[in-house]
Amino acid sequence: MWDYSETVKEHFYNPRNAGTVEGSNATGDVGSLSCGDALRLTLKVNPETEVIEDAGFQTFGCGSAIASSSALTEIIKGMTLDAALQVSNQDIADYLDGLPPEKMHCSVMGREALQAAVADYRGEEWKDDHEEGALVCKCFAVDEVLIEETIRANNLVSVEQVSHYTKAGGGCASCHEGIEEILTRVLAEKGMVFDPSAEPPPELESSPMTLAQGATGMTNLQRIRRIEMVIESIRPQLQMDKGDVELVDVMGDTVYVNMIGACNGCQLASQTLGGIQQRLIEDLGGFIKVLPASELPKAAVAGA
Repeated sequence: MWDYSETVKEHFYNPRNAGTVEGSNATGDVGSLSCGDALRLTLKVNPETEVIEDAGFQTFGCGSAIASSSALTEIIKGMTLDAALQVSNQDIADYLDGLPPEKMHCSVMGREALQAAVADYRGEEWKDDHEEGALVCKCFAVDEVLIEETIRANNLVSVEQVSHYTKAGGGCASCHEGIEEILTRVLAEKGMVFDPSAEPPPELESSPMTLAQGATGMTNLQRIRRIEMVIESIRPQLQMDKGDVELVDVMGDTVYVNMIGACNGCQLASQTLGGIQQRLIEDLGGFIKVLPASELPKAAVAGA
């Protein structure tokens, strides 16, 4: 499992400012339930001074997402909008005494929600909505603009780091080439050369254990039951959109599911699978891949 600071645990178990702010006059929505994380940030802004008098959040995501959202609301209360816009995702992580590298995307989501809420208050169009840049990662709907901004803001140098900070590339990996192209371009601006064969940063040297290696310390039966619980927690959100998902089989590190109703054949099916995969990875603390049941090995199907 991830190594969380005591501050992260505190904000997860006792989140500050959870819920919608009464009398709010600014709202920022980011993320997507189909991608595994979503955040709504509401602010009550004094119209005369532009000071944030109150802030609240509603988060659908992992413990780090909840803790990051809680920390963000604590940081920005009492700030002017202009001052709040200077808060970086690293500031959020620092407030929590650090986040695991694999969870830095939660702090990035908080920063985006703040930008969206300020734009909403000022009657401006929030630009980071996948219209400025091409969609690079289809699994998690991450565009070129966000990847570039995050690389620059956090001095990222590897595909692994980009995935940890934005989730891009954490699904099917088909977008890794596109991420490498962005890294090459951005690093060249700094006089640096991107080297995909270079050793990973220290915090990435130890690869996470797979489920088959016993990363969670659970028996196979316990893992399967845990997977069932996670999928059951996701189903109500899909059912609201006339869709559904059911667990079909678990083979090693691969989970096979059936997409049902509106989810069957939907253009966003790959994003939904990516969201389920991310939730399972975060809950089980090890690598796991989610595939449609149609990709089950024929021998497994024949033996069913």
